[in-house]
Amino acid sequence: MSTEKSPAIVIRQADFSESSRVVTMFTRNLGKVAALAKGAKRLKGPFDAALDLLAVCEVVFIRKSSSGLDILTEAKLRQRFRPRPGDLGALYAGYYIAELLDALSEEYDPHPLLYDESVAALDRLAEDSPLDLSVLRFELVILREIGQLPAVDECVMCGEPVGSAGRYGYQVSHGTLTCENCSGEEGSRINITAGTATVLRKLAGESPAILRNLATSVSQMREMRAVVNAAIAHILGRRPKTLRYLPL
Repeated sequence: MSTEKSPAIVIRQADFSESSRVVTMFTRNLGKVAALAKGAKRLKGPFDAALDLLAVCEVVFIRKSSSGLDILTEAKLRQRFRPRPGDLGALYAGYYIAELLDALSEEYDPHPLLYDESVAALDRLAEDSPLDLSVLRFELVILREIGQLPAVDECVMCGEPVGSAGRYGYQVSHGTLTCENCSGEEGSRINITAGTATVLRKLAGESPAILRNLATSVSQMREMRAVVNAAIAHILGRRPKTLRYLPL
């Protein structure tokens, strides 16, 4: 057994006993971790409010070498999740982020950049950042980090860079684009413009600063949502449960 310490975001909770919970966290140093928090359900428990859903905290836990649960020994609250007042969309967007972190990450597979992006996304939901772009940015980053980002830079068949044709077909099963000249009849395709593909690449880039100046049309947002929704549903084998509640 070893003791680990890391910044973490609480992404799921489940009752374990009358006084304890199993808390799933996305940590910066070790990735997803599920740990038993003894006494977490008590009114004056050892963790206070540090384990609320989407709370950002500093945690200490004992990592077990067997198949048993890790044991959470300490959790200090850094910040609560406070979506924009009266904005249910921002609230459900936070739940959506938690669902994706839980569903698309593996235990003890650290992604520090994804952790930082997750905290930044929760911060944006507390500000006046556009909800649709904030959510889309997070989705693309998590797809990038797990190696499932849609490839929208060139036609997979002829290799021509995106921009040489007007429209492209996104192949859901392969996560790639084909140009108008190379589009066949096989597989499920989503039609998008070259401009949409360009915006997708920019949003998935390393710097979140792109959100401050990015302008998109209604049709581009519609096409990007179709691509990202299809990509995530294909990986999970289902649509995320909380997606239906988002005004996207």
